[in-house]
Amino acid sequence: MTYIIIVSILVGMGCGYFVFPPEIMSSIDNLASISLFVLIFLVGIDVGGNKTIFKDLKKAGFKVLLVPFGGIVGSLLGGLLVGFLFNMAVNESLAIGSGFGWYSLSGVMLKEMGGDTLGAIAFLTNVFREMITVILIPILAKKLNGYTAIAPAGATSMDTTLPLIAKATNPEIAVIAFINGVILSSLVPVFVTFFYNLG
Repeated sequence: MTYIIIVSILVGMGCGYFVFPPEIMSSIDNLASISLFVLIFLVGIDVGGNKTIFKDLKKAGFKVLLVPFGGIVGSLLGGLLVGFLFNMAVNESLAIGSGFGWYSLSGVMLKEMGGDTLGAIAFLTNVFREMITVILIPILAKKLNGYTAIAPAGATSMDTTLPLIAKATNPEIAVIAFINGVILSSLVPVFVTFFYNLG
C-alpha cells in the first residue's frame, strides 16, 4: 500500500510537470474533488454499516478528545522546534504549526497577516505535512496503532486523508479521525490568528 501511494505521487508529479498543460489543471482539481467526495461517501457507508461504533465512541467518552489534543500539542511543539532551528519568531512558528495540515487556509491567512514569504512557508509546510502523512498512515497503523495514524493527518483527517486512515485501520478509528479533523479544522483560523498576533 505504501509503495503504491509513493509511486502514485511521483507519477502524478511527473505527469503534472511534463505531460499536462497548465490550462487543464482546473479540470484536474475538479476531478480530484469529485473523487475525494466519492471516497468520503464510501467511508461513510463503511462507518454507518457498523452498528456498534457509536456505542463504542460513547463508551470512550472524553478519551476521543485526547487524539486532537495530542495533535495540537505535537503540531505546536514541532512548529516551535523547527522555528528555533531556522531562527524564526516564536509567534510565526506557532502560527505556521497551527495550520494543522490545512495548507490552503493557513497559507492565505498568513500571507495576508505576515506577507508573501510567511504565507509561502505556511503553505509549503502544510503541503509537505500532508504528503508525508500519506506515506506514514499505513506504516503507523501497522507498526504502532490506528490512533497514531490519525495524529500526523491533523485537519485533513476529516477529508483528504480520511479514506487512507479508514483503509489502514477500522471504522471506529475512522470516526475518531473524522471528529479529530472537524475539531482541528475549526481551530485553525482561531489559532493562526491568535498566535500570529502574539508578536
